[in-house]
Amino acid sequence: MVVGGGVVGLSAAWRAAREGAAVTVIDPDPGGGASYAAAGMLAPVSEVTYTEESLLRLGVDSLARWPGFAAELTEDSGDDLDLRSAGTLDVAFGADDLAALGELAEFMAKLDLPVERLTGRECRRLEPLLAPSVRGGILAPGDSWVNPRRVTRALLTALSRLGVPVVRRRVAEVVVAGGTVQGVRLGGPGGPASGGVRPGRAPLLLQDSGEAPETIPAEQVVLAAGAWTGSLPGVPDGVLPPVRPVKGQIMRLRTPYPALTRCVRGTVHGSPVYLVPRGDGEVVLGATQEEMGFDTRVTAGGLWEILRDARELVPGVTEWEVTDVVAGLRPGTPDNLPAIGPTALPGLLVASGHHRGGVLLAPLTADLVVRLLAGETIVDHPCSPSRFEESSR
Repeated sequence: MVVGGGVVGLSAAWRAAREGAAVTVIDPDPGGGASYAAAGMLAPVSEVTYTEESLLRLGVDSLARWPGFAAELTEDSGDDLDLRSAGTLDVAFGADDLAALGELAEFMAKLDLPVERLTGRECRRLEPLLAPSVRGGILAPGDSWVNPRRVTRALLTALSRLGVPVVRRRVAEVVVAGGTVQGVRLGGPGGPASGGVRPGRAPLLLQDSGEAPETIPAEQVVLAAGAWTGSLPGVPDGVLPPVRPVKGQIMRLRTPYPALTRCVRGTVHGSPVYLVPRGDGEVVLGATQEEMGFDTRVTAGGLWEILRDARELVPGVTEWEVTDVVAGLRPGTPDNLPAIGPTALPGLLVASGHHRGGVLLAPLTADLVVRLLAGETIVDHPCSPSRFEESSR
């Protein structure tokens, strides 16, 4: 049983079902939550930071799995995922931002990452809509991106074709007896596994075939409930990893003409911003990072910050049509690494805490979950939830 129908949970369920496992997915709004809000950047290189080399390696590993993952999912669902591989251009607006970007480029070089330093003129040659004030940049040619809404739609279609039930109910608690997981008890149609951020006008692709039982038994439960993972009732204290919500507001615009050919990231007076183009003319702008608990309100201030900084990099954004604004809750952990693996409670696995990398890390996470469900032991993996158990002693 997979609790949580975001891109991570649906990917794990699809991979497990493909391997012949009997799988059930439970989520009141599959494809909603953080996956619905996400921009879909597959950019481990351009998002590298000085203290997160382990996360970088995980991202590079998962990015290498994306072409095969996408090809198989397209074959199973018949859907185009809009997977694009033109790279990421990370640009600097001012002298201080350029200096910081130069230091980051030197760090990337020490890690042997495939990047190229560019002048402002070279950046504008690649992306003519960039502002004349752009001082320079770094091109990460191997980075990619995908449309997460298409990915979750394809996963739901593929699961339907494999006969996997998707129960549109929330999980009220995990049922534990004799020190082992026995299944889950269901609540109403909304609650922890959702996030409640998807607008009501968005299509729902699967419907319940009937009233689900109040308790569903399962030999193994994979908890992939995103920001709600750390607070699911019924699990003994100290078992679940410390996952918290990190709010992100994001905008979607539509252009009347081809705008960008690759992802553009930038730092404007110390504030990060990104623009992600789609094949259908949509451009995604994002995103804020706010420690606001489970608040999913879209605020004028959050949107203003995004537009303000995006306009400095690409002045034309203010002329584009606004088609969507949304806030999602990223599942964060204290060390920014996801929690993937068995917990101290027999029968309960976790696949959560991916923060900003859920879409990127979905193929790797799904493969790890399938191996673990098959009984394989993965030794010394950096994402083991046991690292939090050890740190709490």
